Amino acid sequence: MIAFVSGRVAAAGPDGAVVDVGGVGFAVQCTPATLAGLRVGDQAQVPTSLVVREDSLTLFGFADEDERSVFELLQTASGVGPRLALAMLAVHTPNALRRAVSTEDLTALTKVPGIGKKGAQRIVLELRDRLGGPIGDADDVRVPVRTEIWREQVQAGLINLGWSAKDADAAVDAVAADLDGGETPPVPALLKAALKKLSK
Repeated sequence: MIAFVSGRVAAAGPDGAVVDVGGVGFAVQCTPATLAGLRVGDQAQVPTSLVVREDSLTLFGFADEDERSVFELLQTASGVGPRLALAMLAVHTPNALRRAVSTEDLTALTKVPGIGKKGAQRIVLELRDRLGGPIGDADDVRVPVRTEIWREQVQAGLINLGWSAKDADAAVDAVAADLDGGETPPVPALLKAALKKLSK
């Protein structure tokens, strides 16, 4: 198993990054929150999980070891593959997932695209004992964040993905204009919204 990759970030896109490890580029699929922390040209060490299929080898990357551990545990539930597990971590922190499963919070689980009520019930049934409850003082949710902080994080994420500072500013302003003044969405959701603005 490839436990982590360490090297220069050679490229970053909406779904993943390429890390140059001794002249070999490793493509790593990541959540938007993990990608926001990777800047092209910088050195990075990314915890990884290798998923082996008959026709592919896919490397998934994470912000920390806890996220990787939860990613692997999620896949022990029937019907949860690596893509769905990654989507769950894009919407919720590891602790938020532990809390949702341990308290049978189906509403929280069904916020993840691809998980319906029956799927959420199955995940709770199969993972309640394996995931356990929230650990330590880690954040339960990826939100809310103060407005000025999300703007900085989304802008940094867009610049890391190769957009100019000017384009990133314009996209962030456009996303901010769409917000109705209510609760601020998670940074990954805001980053996706900004990418949609830029792709138009």
